[in-house]
Amino acid sequence: MVSIAKIIVDVPTMQTNRPYDYSIPAEFENQIMAGMRVEVPFGQGARKVQGFVVEITQSSDFEGELKAISGLMDLTAVLNKEMLWLGQEMANKTFSFQITCYQTMLPAILRAKYEKKIRVIDEIPEELYFELFKGRSEISWDEAVERNLLPQLLDLKKKEAVEISYVVKNQAKTKKRRMIQANLTFEQLEEEKIGLGKRAPKQRLLLEVLQSLNEQTISVEEIRKTTSVSSAVLREGQKKKWLSFFEEEVYRDPFEKQQFEKSTAFTLSHIQQQALSPILKALAEKRSEIFLLKGVTGSGKTEIYLQTIAETLKNGQSALMLVPEIALTPQMVNSFKGRFGEAVAVLHSGLSVGEKYDEWRKIEREEAKVVVGARSSIFAPVKNIGVIIIDEEHESTYKQDENPRYHARDIAIWRANYHHCPVVLGSATPSLESRARAQKKVYTLLELPERVNQRELPSVEIVDMREEVKKGNRGNFSLLLQSKIKERIAKKEQTVLLLNRRGYSSFVMCRDCGFVLPCPNCDISLTLHMDTKTMKCHYCGHEEAIPRICPSCKGHKIRYYGTGTQKIEEELNELLPEAKIIRMDVDTTRKKGSHERLLSAFGNGEADILLGTQMIAKGLDFPNITLVGVLNADTGLGLPDFRASERTFQLLTQVSGRAGRADLTGEVVVQTFNPEHYAIQLAQQHDYDAFYQKEMFLRHRGNYPPYYFTILITTSHAEELKAAKKMQEIVQFIKPHLKEETILLGPTPKAVARVNNRYYYQTIIKYKNEPTLFNQLQELLDHSQKEMVQGLQIAIDSEPMHFI
Repeated sequence: MVSIAKIIVDVPTMQTNRPYDYSIPAEFENQIMAGMRVEVPFGQGARKVQGFVVEITQSSDFEGELKAISGLMDLTAVLNKEMLWLGQEMANKTFSFQITCYQTMLPAILRAKYEKKIRVIDEIPEELYFELFKGRSEISWDEAVERNLLPQLLDLKKKEAVEISYVVKNQAKTKKRRMIQANLTFEQLEEEKIGLGKRAPKQRLLLEVLQSLNEQTISVEEIRKTTSVSSAVLREGQKKKWLSFFEEEVYRDPFEKQQFEKSTAFTLSHIQQQALSPILKALAEKRSEIFLLKGVTGSGKTEIYLQTIAETLKNGQSALMLVPEIALTPQMVNSFKGRFGEAVAVLHSGLSVGEKYDEWRKIEREEAKVVVGARSSIFAPVKNIGVIIIDEEHESTYKQDENPRYHARDIAIWRANYHHCPVVLGSATPSLESRARAQKKVYTLLELPERVNQRELPSVEIVDMREEVKKGNRGNFSLLLQSKIKERIAKKEQTVLLLNRRGYSSFVMCRDCGFVLPCPNCDISLTLHMDTKTMKCHYCGHEEAIPRICPSCKGHKIRYYGTGTQKIEEELNELLPEAKIIRMDVDTTRKKGSHERLLSAFGNGEADILLGTQMIAKGLDFPNITLVGVLNADTGLGLPDFRASERTFQLLTQVSGRAGRADLTGEVVVQTFNPEHYAIQLAQQHDYDAFYQKEMFLRHRGNYPPYYFTILITTSHAEELKAAKKMQEIVQFIKPHLKEETILLGPTPKAVARVNNRYYYQTIIKYKNEPTLFNQLQELLDHSQKEMVQGLQIAIDSEPMHFI
């Protein structure tokens, strides 16, 4: 009987979002497995597409003749059973295509165009080796397909005698090192030595090195480093057939130039021990419990993470640790590599394609047992997970904005249920949703109410910038903040300054006619960037020269308004010419390794001031920071978003926590035009619980999460009328099926109605219990296929982080 593979094909449309049946050719019988990628014919003509095998079966409901799988793309599964199942669940919950979910789980190198090679990694019978590889260490995938070698190579893969390596076209080549192996036995090499007599001392030395190998191999680099044998001598040795060269693939190590100071576990305080005990109990009992670890900044949450993971490793299990931003990764990597060494793999967007792939392989081969990384690390191919930890769980970066619109916390909980292990969500300022779940006992609340060194949290002073203006100070620095920064410089202490806006100025405006330079593709003004001397759109990436003359009235009174990090840096240099400043924002951290370099320089005391956007607000732990200044606490408060107050409180609390973390006392200065706002007042008092009560009261009154679930539906089209009309149809389609208490807001244009020459309309659904809603939305997508092929886009976001 012919075996049948059920395959999800790489054709992302609603009609194709299901498995298709293909017959397995006889030569691949018993070799193809679920999770492999294959090439299959699809549709009319000779079109070939990639697909994921999701199941092997013996029967099919298809009545015609099944097409056969054309070829293999892998020798083994790239997705295991857990990931295949997770992909199906994700697709349903995020209104995405299964193929998109599966591709999201893989490193870019497995999604890009690449060349594949099959390498020998273990002994193969000599006859077979010469038949398949013709005496070479590797052959290309194309050659293997052409010579019909895949069935035999599959057998060798099962025996772990060969492996597949990927070379990404125009992206990353497999890293190789040149190796040497002796061609002669010890005795034969001795004879060669005798034949040399006393002449050619370098060749004699080479023969001694080859004798010392004892059937092992050595890299050319190592021989050159440890002996005086030159390349010319090695070539001579090759000519005389004493040795042969070959290339060996090695992992790219993003941390090869870094030294990690070994660390041992700290003795926990009584409060830390109380928080750790329930987690260890769940670990021991292999129970999927969700813990919310609420600890003030500097309370030792990281040490609890480390000791939890140490216990996990002791049990022979693996651990997943998520951090919200790449900026947090360097210090977290230091902590983890220092404690667990080579057992740690790191995954984040700052790594090259090749480095990411090599880290992924280390995890997949179980060479790394601890994974540290940003959002997408939640899909790391970790087996036998013992614990999943999400640090700074309140961060919106854990939610993906594009399809599939998943939240890493939801995936973590799903995987924890699959592996029967605990999840630890850590934060000084938990999201209201998580804190509410803890209140309802859905999560288990663990609290760390004080810092580990028993030091007080830093004192926070609020400066009313309206009063500064009255005093004639129109700059961005209050007199109080200026004097405190000068004090710190005199004492050789460090300052962190937060401004949540990059660039130079927010916009340029003509003082004669009021013209503001807009983006030609989006309904938003362009932002001035002084380093590149250009105007840029932060939505679509459009860039143009800074205008000298007003395009509207031809006047010359073009002025800069608003403030960005670049402008603040200039102002600081004028106010404090003696200060050494490091600016850290998206513009200064584009290059690979720039986060580590800037933070390392600041940590080494090479600057007095670290100026940056919100990426510097959390995770930084430098003992010499004694002052934190927030230049404009109101940046986020003016946004038309129900989470604006929560985000402001979290940001102020997090950045305040950077001061006074060691023996020196910390101070915080918060500048604001809105000093009476409760988010700012309660951040001054470090009072999360009071903020939680106040904000929950307001959310209840406004019918917002966590009292209601939410769904955001967005339509977009190059023609505004089509986007608006479709959104109106959607509302009419859904409304009759909703309960009376369900709230429907819209349709309305989005806050920025045009982005990249597409018009956007939205509707928000707020509901408590709508059992048929997800089915209705799925039906809506099915019915809209024709329009979507013609340029209409419909996006459905369950529990969005932003409504604007």
